[in-house]
Amino acid sequence: MRRRMRTPLTVTTAAALALGLGALPAGADERPQPSAPPSAALDEDRSSVAQAVADAVAEAERRASARTFSAPSETSGGDDAVTDALDQALADTAAGVPIGVVGRVDAPGLHWSGADGARRLDGHGPARSQDRFRVASNTKMMVSTLVLQEVEKGTWTLDTPVVDVVPEAAAVVPDAYEDDVTLELLLTHRAGLPDHLSALAASRMTDPEDYDEFFDVLGEEYTAADHLAAMDDQPWLFEPGTDASYSNAGYVLLGLALEHATGQSVERLLEKRVFKPAGMRHSAYPDDPGYRGPFLREAAYTGDLGAGWYGLDGFDPSLFGSAGAVTSTTEDLQRFTEALVTGDLLEPETVTDVLTPRTVGSQTLPDYGLGVYRLPDPCEEGAWLYGHDGASFGTLSITLTSPDAERQVTVALTGRDLTSLESDLNTALVPALLATC
Repeated sequence: MRRRMRTPLTVTTAAALALGLGALPAGADERPQPSAPPSAALDEDRSSVAQAVADAVAEAERRASARTFSAPSETSGGDDAVTDALDQALADTAAGVPIGVVGRVDAPGLHWSGADGARRLDGHGPARSQDRFRVASNTKMMVSTLVLQEVEKGTWTLDTPVVDVVPEAAAVVPDAYEDDVTLELLLTHRAGLPDHLSALAASRMTDPEDYDEFFDVLGEEYTAADHLAAMDDQPWLFEPGTDASYSNAGYVLLGLALEHATGQSVERLLEKRVFKPAGMRHSAYPDDPGYRGPFLREAAYTGDLGAGWYGLDGFDPSLFGSAGAVTSTTEDLQRFTEALVTGDLLEPETVTDVLTPRTVGSQTLPDYGLGVYRLPDPCEEGAWLYGHDGASFGTLSITLTSPDAERQVTVALTGRDLTSLESDLNTALVPALLATC
């Protein structure tokens, strides 16, 4: 297996690792900093996430405007030239640190899927386009859909305080904010509730500097009570509705709200009300370690801070819960986004609400709606693409769709370099975006 030495994992880079695409904002200081304890790798820096994705979109937009790429109708090879370029982009991605990479593009006149690299850290088993992977924060789009289905049913409104539907949340939400922390603010990361995953993992560690121990505790089970206790340990960030800060904790509370209201698990709700109606035959919401079916098995590279490469076969998805536990495929993710934006899962007026951003101009988030964010469409001035990104410790992914679902892009990789300031996913994402133009 390849070994590549990079700059040490630092406070800045570590903050961008869990459940989001890590990269520094343009102009940020890239000089090595004192290495952070492993638990800090669970923190997120959404400005870095937004910049990583925005950079890919901006590059695609620049090339589309300059026509420094070949659209299918402009090449002598037609679609073959485009698909060859997409295949090469996956190969270029897999030639770096990532172990395996998959991609899918659907657009008028073009339907492509591909894979490169291997499924496993030991190099065994070639990656296939239908392989499953952990989609991490793409889960938020699906949990948001369940919440909004309950709104449509009249179970609650977006203005319902979370303490009214999750009594345990009263221990987390300050008394002064009990009426103000609504379901909508949790959905849009504007409640002021801090992220809690770093504290949750650190609570199981005896030595915060030990990377071996860190990856061991990622394999432990985390209950709802554990999540709530970690949330309670964190200081509130700001008055509800006055700012925005990405919070996995908010989506854990939304999962608890769904279970309280329906008497069913989030797993069962997703199976019945999202996976089945959207035709997502290869998706699941696991609550135990392990893989089902052909899978891009997660692995993380830590350089000389730990043991180098770590296989994450024992990762317990209860750490992420309803903030990021879903596993899926590129095809299923595109089935989901199509079903979402075309009204198969929600009423048309609700879809409009989902896609309407509440965080325009935020310094830490992209234009974020109800569990979905938007990015400029590089192919059409003034238009938008909608979707989400996700990252576990061993996997990066992103899925985007036009509002009519006629043009869709999904890319995912496994084998994350946790020492890198770069986003390996963009090597494949830029050509995929251009292929839809």
